[in-house]
Amino acid sequence: MDIQKQTKKWIILITTVLVCLGLTGCGSGKPASQQATAGSVLNFASGDYTTINPVLNSHDELPDIIFSGLMKYDASGQPVPDLAESCNFDQGTLTYTFKLRQGVTWHDGQPFTADDVKFTLDLLTQSKTLEASITDNYKEISAVTVLDANTVQVKLSKPNAAMLDYLTIGILPKHLLAGKDIMTDPFNQHPIGTGRYKFAGWEVGQSITVVKNEAYYDKVPAIDKIIFKIVPDENARAMQVKSGELDLAWLNAQNTQGFRNDKNFKVYDFVTADYRAIAPNYQKPFWRENRELIPILGYALDKEAIVKSLLTGQGCVAYSPIQRNKIYNNPEIDTFNYNPETFKQQVEALGWKKGPDGIYEKNGQRLSFSVDVREFEKERIDIANIAAQQFKAVGVEMKVNIVQKLNWNTLESFLIGQAAPFDPDNGTYAFFATGASGNYTHYTNPVMDEYLIKARESLEQSARKAAYNKFQEEWAKDPAYIMLAYLDGNFVATPKLSGISTERILGHHAVGVMWNVQDWTLEQ
Repeated sequence: MDIQKQTKKWIILITTVLVCLGLTGCGSGKPASQQATAGSVLNFASGDYTTINPVLNSHDELPDIIFSGLMKYDASGQPVPDLAESCNFDQGTLTYTFKLRQGVTWHDGQPFTADDVKFTLDLLTQSKTLEASITDNYKEISAVTVLDANTVQVKLSKPNAAMLDYLTIGILPKHLLAGKDIMTDPFNQHPIGTGRYKFAGWEVGQSITVVKNEAYYDKVPAIDKIIFKIVPDENARAMQVKSGELDLAWLNAQNTQGFRNDKNFKVYDFVTADYRAIAPNYQKPFWRENRELIPILGYALDKEAIVKSLLTGQGCVAYSPIQRNKIYNNPEIDTFNYNPETFKQQVEALGWKKGPDGIYEKNGQRLSFSVDVREFEKERIDIANIAAQQFKAVGVEMKVNIVQKLNWNTLESFLIGQAAPFDPDNGTYAFFATGASGNYTHYTNPVMDEYLIKARESLEQSARKAAYNKFQEEWAKDPAYIMLAYLDGNFVATPKLSGISTERILGHHAVGVMWNVQDWTLEQ
């Protein structure tokens, strides 16, 4: 009898396993992207990720659709309430009071509360171990107070005109991360947010899958699943779009050209704040000793030719890091337009003379420096090579190093990409203020610091504009970068995909295309 009972148990167990394997796919060993699922599936071209934590990764698409902030950006790029139901600002006490949406849950079903907001902002302002480029955006926060489960106050020690922009940062779940090391916790690869889409799986080096959040507090997306296919190489992306393996991809201007007259695809052209520039590492001897060359070198580059040929006209010449901001840009500053004669006069006035090989020399030193570019970024490689040719024609040697990874400790310069698509503080202060959290180049200029602080602390638009005008005037005298070009954001999609809106200006790497993903539909 005991043997019969035991046999019966084994039969039930084996049958259950077989049903699970055969019918539901659980434990099948198949990657998440290959398991059979109902509904619409969008294949999106993506770069690779190491973390999906929004505090550690604030410039990629995935964190924005998995996590929500107190605020979010609307179509015009203005911060509006998101997890917050309302926001009140007392200018006298520099205190924001947020009433939170009720009934919001994390993707694991736990309730979202004001404690999560305090946990996230305390992490950004008080953690001794957090290493994140954005921490200087929050340094004016002096206290975060929970009034009740649905009300939180954020008090500042000094004004920060961009604070509502910075409170678009994804809020983290306290119940999963309290007491943990945010830099190393597995949460970074298995995120739980409150956003439109939920994390579903990660095939390292291949893809990351998200599924729509049926319990989302706002409009639930129509597209059931999005597979972020990791395709860093720009040419490979174009090939996979052509073959139908990708439904949507950001392509460089050259690769986009091949799709513009093809009725089997649809091209979306976004305005972006994404610029390319040569960023010196100011800790390296060449730039410490020859910093005065940086504005002069701008005259040696025919940037208009780069835009017209390499970018096929999809962009414009760059001269300022906040150039695409309609309110705060100062078009009156020196744009360093191509003028080889001006370059010659100014470089020789500094004591440089051409050597026997046609490259300028001074005190035994050649006017020669290197620029690193990552191997999968074909467009940047092409930009660097064209710039090198143009420099050589006037007596400057720029060596292009194609590398797998960047190392700011060793590189002499980098073909950088950055953007300030929203408030100008979010593309200037952390990058260029002395010692700031995102100042990778170690640039320092006390005059620039003064204007950046004034612009951040001025709550009136006219005062901020005056400060940013002064910032850009100083930039023209002592630019941190050799500015090259702004890029348009060119996306190629299957015609089965609809609902994409080009209304909003996108950020670095054209991030932000999914700002209205809840309105997208995909025919099957």
